[in-house]
Amino acid sequence: MSTRLTSLADAFLARFEGLKKQLPGNASVRAEAAELFRSLGLPHVRQEAWRYTNLRPLAETTFHEPLTALTDGAALLARAPALDAPRLVFVNGHLNGDLSTAESTDALRIGEMPTTPALMPRDAPMVALNAMLTEDGTQISAVGDAGTLMLVSLGTDAAGHAVDFHLHHRIHVAAGARLTLLEVSVGRGVYLNNPVVEVDVEEGGHFTHVRLQQDAEAGFHLATVLGQVAGKATYDFFTLNLGARLSRTEVRMRITGPDSIVHLNGAQILGGHQHGDITTIVSHDAPDCASRQTVKNVLGGQSRGVFQGKIEVARAAQKTDGYQMNQALLLSPDAEINCKPQLEIYADDVKCSHGATVGELDADQMFYLRSRGVPAEEARNILIRAFLTEALDEVKDDAIRAVLEHALSERWERQAA
Repeated sequence: MSTRLTSLADAFLARFEGLKKQLPGNASVRAEAAELFRSLGLPHVRQEAWRYTNLRPLAETTFHEPLTALTDGAALLARAPALDAPRLVFVNGHLNGDLSTAESTDALRIGEMPTTPALMPRDAPMVALNAMLTEDGTQISAVGDAGTLMLVSLGTDAAGHAVDFHLHHRIHVAAGARLTLLEVSVGRGVYLNNPVVEVDVEEGGHFTHVRLQQDAEAGFHLATVLGQVAGKATYDFFTLNLGARLSRTEVRMRITGPDSIVHLNGAQILGGHQHGDITTIVSHDAPDCASRQTVKNVLGGQSRGVFQGKIEVARAAQKTDGYQMNQALLLSPDAEINCKPQLEIYADDVKCSHGATVGELDADQMFYLRSRGVPAEEARNILIRAFLTEALDEVKDDAIRAVLEHALSERWERQAA
């Protein structure tokens, strides 16, 4: 680990030592997380899982605890997408009751931050950092047809100082229950948003989990989703990454029961010097299950995209059907994509495959549009929009897909300008 990364890790640990008597939740679990973070440190490129994502820009920033309450949260909330659904709004890592509208119902129970993490992998330093410093979050339990809920995270620097916050959410979908969650992050200035979401889908449950990452252009977004899916259940995940100077979305999902389905799909559009990393791991521990991972990237300027997708199939997981695909469209000779698909299979009766395509705009398609009188720039935009729109077809909820299409359109217009 570099000296700067070590210094930043030490600063986080020093803050914990100063705050540990005031932090909510289980003190012994926080101490355990601190010891784990002390031993792991911040991730660096010499670790295989982080070899394509360098946190040096993070280490060059001095972060402070967000002590000052944000007074214009409503103005920042206006940047979030409009969706006719109840919402929970967190500002710099703290629940804002004035901006939140969600309440518990017969089918949906909303509680306070989990006091202890149910899942804390020994090889996940950002999860350990979250467990050490988290101050707020929520527990959501769907026990029937719970409809749609929004989780909104607003981030901003404080008086010109960069801040960091570490939300911790736990989502539980009971047997036979259904929930659709739109998780949104927006902000301005320089900050580190390091959320952890724990997911537990019981037998026959159906959880649609969509993330829209629109953090500030100077911000950092390092998110981790951890969970398990029981038999005959469905976990349908999609992330659209548009913002942040440096972002990473890591999803680790374990299938524990037969006849389950897991989708881990996503798209990202990056420009300038942005860096976006989508890392997924699906662990098949039960037979007769299917998983799909499809990620599309549109990269301009000197941006860099990363996709790491892994399918793990245990010996007991016979008749697994696993598929992953990464597609990248490079709009600049200086843009770059790193792709690492992985299959780790111990069963012998499976159908698993992976693929990747990287290229520029199709010259034949451009010629076809140009030959019919479409101006060059307009033809280029048509092809790029078609590529991105295809990615959003994975989102089956019409209202949420419309939100993503609008966000994507706005982002592309800014990049094309």
